[in-house]
Amino acid sequence: MPTNQGYQKVSTEVPAMADSSRITSRSSSQQLMSTDTASVSASLESGEHDKDTQSYQYNGLRSIGRREWFTVSVLCFVNLINYMDRFTIAGVLTEIQADFNIRDDEGGLLQTAFVLSYMVCAPLFGYLGDRYSRRWIMALGVALWSGTTLLGSFMNEYGWFLTFRALVGIGEASYSTIAPTIISDLFIADLRSKMLAFFYFAIPVGSGLGYIIGSEMLKLMGSWRWALRVTPVLGAVAVVLIWLFKEPQRGQSEGSHNLVVSSYREDIKDIAKNPSFMLSTAGFTCVSFVAGALAWWGPSFMHLGIQLQPGNEDITLSSVAYRFGIVAMVAGLVGVPLGSFLAQRLRPRDASCDPKICAVGLLISTPFVYFSLIVTQYNTTGAFFLVFFAMVSLNLSWSIVADILLYVVMPTRRSTAEAFQILVSHALGDAGSPYLVGVISEAVKSLRRTEIADALHNELLETTTDNNSTIIFESIDDTTETKFVALQYALFATCVVEVLGAVFFLITSFYVIRDRERAKRAIADGSIEEIQNQEADRTSSSSVNS
Repeated sequence: MPTNQGYQKVSTEVPAMADSSRITSRSSSQQLMSTDTASVSASLESGEHDKDTQSYQYNGLRSIGRREWFTVSVLCFVNLINYMDRFTIAGVLTEIQADFNIRDDEGGLLQTAFVLSYMVCAPLFGYLGDRYSRRWIMALGVALWSGTTLLGSFMNEYGWFLTFRALVGIGEASYSTIAPTIISDLFIADLRSKMLAFFYFAIPVGSGLGYIIGSEMLKLMGSWRWALRVTPVLGAVAVVLIWLFKEPQRGQSEGSHNLVVSSYREDIKDIAKNPSFMLSTAGFTCVSFVAGALAWWGPSFMHLGIQLQPGNEDITLSSVAYRFGIVAMVAGLVGVPLGSFLAQRLRPRDASCDPKICAVGLLISTPFVYFSLIVTQYNTTGAFFLVFFAMVSLNLSWSIVADILLYVVMPTRRSTAEAFQILVSHALGDAGSPYLVGVISEAVKSLRRTEIADALHNELLETTTDNNSTIIFESIDDTTETKFVALQYALFATCVVEVLGAVFFLITSFYVIRDRERAKRAIADGSIEEIQNQEADRTSSSSVNS
């Protein structure tokens, strides 16, 4: 590829390999000399880069080297098993509840505890990811969540099992905040969008595989605990693979190897004042809320609904979870690449199309979610059909939101921005939605028990005392219909959240062009500022020597 006009390399590049004895700083010592500000801006705008950067943004997929393909493949593999681990439990949730004798709210708390630790630790790893070896951080994180998942499968008390699920979130936070920034340092423009789509379709596909592995291991081994012993083995393989790829320099794809790392306070202040980032994060929070609720409770809800159909009373959760997993996986294979494809095709016509696609996807998904909640108790095929299209529409936003973050935020602040987005989207999204749905479900069940107890009390009014009425209330068992209706009412809340998310994305479209151009100028200005500082240092040094 052609070299940047107006640049001259004046020192060698720091090796990308991390020191095996410690987590080393990742600031590059490669410096670029520029003739003037205009040449820097022009070279960044035109997409020209130093031949050593090896960014592959304009020559298509065929121009990507084997090393870059290997790096992206490893990141996608880890993301796949990451989400397999998260949703394996959802495929065997009924068995876990029966084993520990817990209710819906405590079942939802398993996912909430995981996401809470995940989001709380994300800012820490975001800070580290912008300053130290990302390979080290990812390898240690994958090792941690694999080990805690395995240990959690041997816990016989709910409290200890809940604790280990929370520890899993710490390890996964280290990976999720960093991996997209590595892709952004390898690619730019449409090719970055393609690679992000490749990376993010591992999320719904991995979630689907989680349901399938959970249900199949339950049938094969006769215990839900074996379902949690698959991903740790794959995690050990992932740690080895992470050590085999070479980490790119920060800002490499934009032609800026020498951007200075600012203070953490300045990073947070800058991204908090970025409307496109903040609004797209709010929209993605709504996506996360809906995805978390449907992914966690979807199999259990459909299992209850199908049981209400005549002749299906004996259907098992594992068989429903298996089909739900296949639907989720195929929806991911279709939805995530489709979102990226639409964005690439529409950008030449409308530069602000990215958030608009996300908004339209949520608005399309809303009626499909609503009617799937209604149809499940009447028609299994129709319910899965509606769930498929709801998930396809919801999945349109995954890679697009990631792309928005990467092109409106400076390279040296992207891990911090990823961490901030994870914190907000999970704190107000899928950290609370599984638990909230469980709480609403239990509240509806309680109301229905009260109604039944009152009806029985009225029938036996002449012979039943208040104390006996209490006994009747406590002895009432929830029917399948009661459980189904309770979850149905609770999941209706996701439709409202989807509409709210669409509003946030539509507002984002008013700012995204301006913020993208501002980020481009900031990259150029950062390079120029560093060059001027170097020249001042050299001048000062020459004066002292004289």
